[in-house]
Amino acid sequence: MPAYIVLDTQDPEPLVDFYCKLQGIDVLLTLRDGQWTALTPNREGLMLVLQQVPEPKVGKNRAHFDVVVDELDAATAEVERLGGRWLEPGRTHELEGFSWRCMADPEGNEFCLYLMAPGMNNDAPLPH
Repeated sequence: MPAYIVLDTQDPEPLVDFYCKLQGIDVLLTLRDGQWTALTPNREGLMLVLQQVPEPKVGKNRAHFDVVVDELDAATAEVERLGGRWLEPGRTHELEGFSWRCMADPEGNEFCLYLMAPGMNNDAPLPH
């Protein structure tokens, strides 16, 4: 059974578009007129479900997910083109061959663009 993350949003449609385009995935199903929208799994098998809620996001996320990419600069540019932002412009975190950038979607939900260390496969534990 695949695991998934539920992300609260006041306006699901723009985030559905953002995450589908960013990850090259599609909508799997929509329930209750868009109150819940499940996306197909990304290349690492992560499923994202967007849940419509009435309140805005306040403060920093207590948890976030990583989107594994092949190249950080192109992925960063794509996030920004789709309406997201680089939270620490110019800063790329590095640890023992792993690299990542802290990003936010159009509603401010944090996630990281993640570049695997050379020679590592997608089953390797992530260091941050």
